[in-house]
Amino acid sequence: MAFDVDTSTVKLPEKPVLTRRDYINTTLRSYYLQNAGNVSNLQGTGMLYSIWPAIRKIFKNDDDFKKVAVTNLEFFNTNPQPYPFVSSIVLAMYDNGASIEDTRAVKLALMGPLAGIGDSLSQFGLAPVFSSIFASLALQGMVAAPIFFFLCLFGITFGVRCLMGYLGFKVGTSMIDTLSDRMSAITEVASTVGLTVIAGLAVSFVKVNLAWQYSQVIKGKTQLVTVQSILDKIMPFMLPVLLVYFVYWLITKKHWTMYRIVILLFVAGILLSVLGVLKP
Repeated sequence: MAFDVDTSTVKLPEKPVLTRRDYINTTLRSYYLQNAGNVSNLQGTGMLYSIWPAIRKIFKNDDDFKKVAVTNLEFFNTNPQPYPFVSSIVLAMYDNGASIEDTRAVKLALMGPLAGIGDSLSQFGLAPVFSSIFASLALQGMVAAPIFFFLCLFGITFGVRCLMGYLGFKVGTSMIDTLSDRMSAITEVASTVGLTVIAGLAVSFVKVNLAWQYSQVIKGKTQLVTVQSILDKIMPFMLPVLLVYFVYWLITKKHWTMYRIVILLFVAGILLSVLGVLKP
């Protein structure tokens, strides 16, 4: 579990206690999702804050509440618009007695796919369309065009959040009611999807390229060969994966904080670049 918290002793609720008002309140609190972003867990702190009142209502025992709260402080990153779908599913599973591990697996599995959907909708769909329309109106002399732009964009994204919150509640409760006997299989698939997403993020955003190169003569012509190209042919993204595992080892085995790791990588990156080991 996140932060090595033992949740096996957490007492799960015997019957649901959340009301529709609780889910609406959590959906409105989704606007806090990105208010506490940091290098350690990105939106993890914001997610915990958004579901805080609801999980406090579910887990009345202080020790159980603290354990559940800490598990939701782990790394989380998705688009804010479909995020209420995740928060509602998480609360519905908690409220209906699903285990903490099963709920966590489903949460992490939804993180990546919803991020892609939300980014496509808001950043590459709604924002360009409305900005083009109201920018044109502004150039034609409509003074209130920027205000209408923000009102339209906010109105649609607010509607999307409300819809996602409702759908998350329906999906979360149906998972418990109709799929309880298959929950282990669902969580196994969810865990696999979650690991795939994390692995994809690792190789997409972590860049490690060696600067070493040498020359060789082939058929009378001198060719420059880079060590990085040879490694890519043997195993693409090998160095980023090794770096991710090294950071994972520092966190889990040596209990380093993210700030120590950031400083280490920052200093090491500069030194290795200056020494000609890595490409700057």
